[in-house]
Amino acid sequence: MRSCDGHAALRPGVRHARALCRQAAWCVLPARVLLVLTSHKGIQMYESDGSIMVYWHALDATEHPTAQAVFARGIAAASGRFICVGLSSGLVLVFDIPPKGTNVTVSEVLAEHSAAVTDIAAELGHDGAGDLVSADDSGALCVWSSGEEFALQRGGPGGAGIPCSCSSVKLWNGILAAGYGNGQIRLYEAASGALRARVDAHARWIYALDVAPATGKLLSGAEDSFVHVWQLGRSPDTGDIEVGPGAPGAARGGRPCACCSGAARPQIEHCHAECVPDTQVCGARFCDARGASFAVTGYDLAEIVRYSRA
Repeated sequence: MRSCDGHAALRPGVRHARALCRQAAWCVLPARVLLVLTSHKGIQMYESDGSIMVYWHALDATEHPTAQAVFARGIAAASGRFICVGLSSGLVLVFDIPPKGTNVTVSEVLAEHSAAVTDIAAELGHDGAGDLVSADDSGALCVWSSGEEFALQRGGPGGAGIPCSCSSVKLWNGILAAGYGNGQIRLYEAASGALRARVDAHARWIYALDVAPATGKLLSGAEDSFVHVWQLGRSPDTGDIEVGPGAPGAARGGRPCACCSGAARPQIEHCHAECVPDTQVCGARFCDARGASFAVTGYDLAEIVRYSRA
């Protein structure tokens, strides 16, 4: 068994320095699937079953101010052969992943964020304009086009976002969903960066968003012990973002922004709520592509709770 901090196997009776894992994610590429772990010591990539370490990237604490925590956070597969990982310094590392073997290389470093990166999301199959988004602790969002060279489309310090930490982002069908520390979910057009809708979804810090790619359901989990399911969509007539037919979302604080007017104004449809008693939810994911079930966990909770449609 390998630890999160190094390459050696753990042996009973031998003390090992442990690293606090920040995030774990399976990155699905056309040629392979890798399990990526991030911590305050570095970035590890394994074969999907965790049996073989493919790559290890150590973080250099000397490059950061002494008072600043050093860690990696935010993982996403992009453009068919790249894996992007965010750093506490605000940098985003782009790793070029070979179809097989261990010849992983850092192909590019994206340096637009002025605060620690919190999350990264990509929409595979939509290469080009606005298929990768990164968020940071200041609330800034950067939208990138991925490829042989990654290009910033919009965002950066003081860019799209609000002056509150953006803890989670997701992309679906050109819609950028962002969750914030003030409990809001905001929806943007990934192509233009235009704010289309916002909802006061939670009473406390949102820690997790997820999207069901086959149906456009959006999952949100927060410190208020609640997990909510929302429905995303677009108008068949205008192509504008339409998030449900109206009243349920409006009752929860959903409202269009001032730039959206007319019959196609977006609204938030609230589909389901689940309370996880005495738990500050810090992780939530759908278990299938249609969003028929989801799993959650929380701080100091040594288990994963799964919910499914009856």
